[in-house]
Amino acid sequence: MTSLPPSMRAVIAKGGGELAIVERTLPKPVSGEVLVKVDAAGVNRPDVLQSKGLYPPPPGAPDILGLEIAGKIVAAGEGSKVLIGQQVCALVAGGGYAEYCAAPVGTCLSVPDSISAVEAAAMPETLFTVWVNLFERGFASDGEWVLVHGGTSGIGTMAIALGRLFGLRLIVTCGSDAKCARARELGAEAAINYRTHDFVEEVHRVTDRGGVNVVIDMVGGDYVPRNLACLAEDGRHVSIAVQRGASAEIQIFDIMRRRLILTGSTLRPRSVEFKTMVADEIARTVWPYVEGGRLKPVIDSVFPLERVAEAFARMDSGDHVGKTVLEIAH
Repeated sequence: MTSLPPSMRAVIAKGGGELAIVERTLPKPVSGEVLVKVDAAGVNRPDVLQSKGLYPPPPGAPDILGLEIAGKIVAAGEGSKVLIGQQVCALVAGGGYAEYCAAPVGTCLSVPDSISAVEAAAMPETLFTVWVNLFERGFASDGEWVLVHGGTSGIGTMAIALGRLFGLRLIVTCGSDAKCARARELGAEAAINYRTHDFVEEVHRVTDRGGVNVVIDMVGGDYVPRNLACLAEDGRHVSIAVQRGASAEIQIFDIMRRRLILTGSTLRPRSVEFKTMVADEIARTVWPYVEGGRLKPVIDSVFPLERVAEAFARMDSGDHVGKTVLEIAH
């Protein structure tokens, strides 16, 4: 690491939503890790929540924000030197909003020529999240109906893209007619403006009263019983966030009668071993579509690292469609 600079710029949260760009020493990769010279980092809602003191990082994670990166491997811990010089994107537990970031080898995916560094940086968090929750926990299969809230978010647009590739019939909810139109352009079979329509009734109309097989819910709260009303028999409800509240009142006998499954997960606190397993599955099943140019993230906007506060404001505004990304100049 002698040719590397002694310090780097990085973004930390100071509390109350305030951000600061600070100088930090470069992280030193341990066994099983690589050091990535970061070209771009994806912006995700957990980063915004962490900046407001609402989402503490898991034990052992750096206080530097950022959960997904793309760049070149410039150093490696023991046993990983063959990777030096490779362009990769990676899922990390923190540390991505910096000029350099240590990443587990197991969560790195090679970046093909078919996507840019900005596009690569926008992939890991949403791709891992959607893959785990839609296919592993939701057991979505070819021909099934899926309801996804936040259809033009990073998660929503990735769910639409994967659904299109794997034969799913996606219904999404959005907050405006314009966003609904964009979601349909991206491949959603139906898009419901939740401000002007009852999404439960619309779901049943679109599915000829059959309901959906899977719900991916990032809303929580009073949406949960309404989501359950959208499910077909043997349907699966997968919770991934609780933007409208962490508790809900549901009818247990209805769950029993229709044999519904309620599940959910969080990604960031999971072990490196689990994330490595997911990365291996994605490399086999999804990454060939990326390499072939058939799967790309929807990019809403790109900001330099120095304008990270503007990137957060963009996400907070709710006006974005797809991913916001930070570009890091060296």
